[in-house]
Amino acid sequence: MTDSEWPTMPQPVPEEPSTTPTPPLPEEPSASEASRRAPACPDCGAPIDPAAWYCEACGNPLIPTAPAPASAQPPSADAPSTQTRRLGARASQLTSCPVCGGTVGSDGYCQTCGAKAPSARDHFSETPSEWVGGVCDRGVQHHRNEDAMALWAEDGRAVLVVCDGVSTSIDSDVAAMAAAEKARDVLAERLGATGPDDAALAEALVAATAEANAAVVATTAADSTNAASATFAAAVVVGDRVHYANLGDSRVYFIGATQQQLLSVDDSMAQAFIAEGMPREEAEALPRAHAITKWLGRDSLDIVPRTGVLAVPEPGWLVVCSDGLWNYASAPEELAAQVATATAGTDPTSSAQRLVAWANAQGGHDNITVALARVPAPTAEASSPTLGAAVPTEPKEQPDHG
Repeated sequence: MTDSEWPTMPQPVPEEPSTTPTPPLPEEPSASEASRRAPACPDCGAPIDPAAWYCEACGNPLIPTAPAPASAQPPSADAPSTQTRRLGARASQLTSCPVCGGTVGSDGYCQTCGAKAPSARDHFSETPSEWVGGVCDRGVQHHRNEDAMALWAEDGRAVLVVCDGVSTSIDSDVAAMAAAEKARDVLAERLGATGPDDAALAEALVAATAEANAAVVATTAADSTNAASATFAAAVVVGDRVHYANLGDSRVYFIGATQQQLLSVDDSMAQAFIAEGMPREEAEALPRAHAITKWLGRDSLDIVPRTGVLAVPEPGWLVVCSDGLWNYASAPEELAAQVATATAGTDPTSSAQRLVAWANAQGGHDNITVALARVPAPTAEASSPTLGAAVPTEPKEQPDHG
């Protein structure tokens, strides 16, 4: 194609200049004006309502800079805020703020500092008797609570079950809760039928473990590529005897004034090295120390627990816990020091809460569950105060731990 064959393009005609003046561009708002137009939380930086008393993103308390409309009055202890109500009720058993000690309102926020209280699954407690209680807590580092606990007590008998969901498996929080509740129910029923017979209670613990495993299988996905799994630790108190069983690395301890014992034996890589002669402190510091060799779950090859029985040698505390607690006090004498402080003059549930708070203060790297029972179990004639605090608060020389 030659130059003459290209089509001729029309040339633009110059426009006449407009006689209408162009309005000036709006000036950029100053920093103070922008702040007034779009207020932000001074703690997390999220946008906030000028009438808000709390930041909905982080719970930080605010001073309103605008009057609240009639439909959004500031939250109070007996009237949750409409903002929170729209998101659904935040059930929590906490009445005291874990951050500042203030009162937690019915909206799930501390009325003093504005911190959110943990949800019912993140933090819950049980007190089936004045001599039995426990606390299950999410901890600091984990995004959800995969531990579970189920307790029962009646007429000088008690059942304490703790399960720790394996965080690398899918639906481990569901698995742990299903297992703990099923085992508790089975053991409570068996106690009524068998009485204090040692052989029968050992069989009951094995049966309860099998039923707990069946509950895990029934409540978790069959086609999961990483089957839900959990550890298992259970203790049955009948008068002055404690029967116990475990799979994995949740533990059962007896803590007395002069005797402290780790009753359960872990199913873990650390325990395998300990059995070969490695010191416990060194074995539990290994990179794969917490890798468990037995567990509950559809991919488990062995769900028969170790069982044992202890004739309680002196008044003391039975402690059933997950590794979120014993990570920071593994040796019985180390745990005894913390139990002595936590249980001085308090009930079991409050004592368990103190132990949970202590573990969180150490870093709270895992979920934390602590179940406690004063042992021997009280008789019908004796009230629980006669048992007193099992461990003296005065420091004493502790035996060496192997």
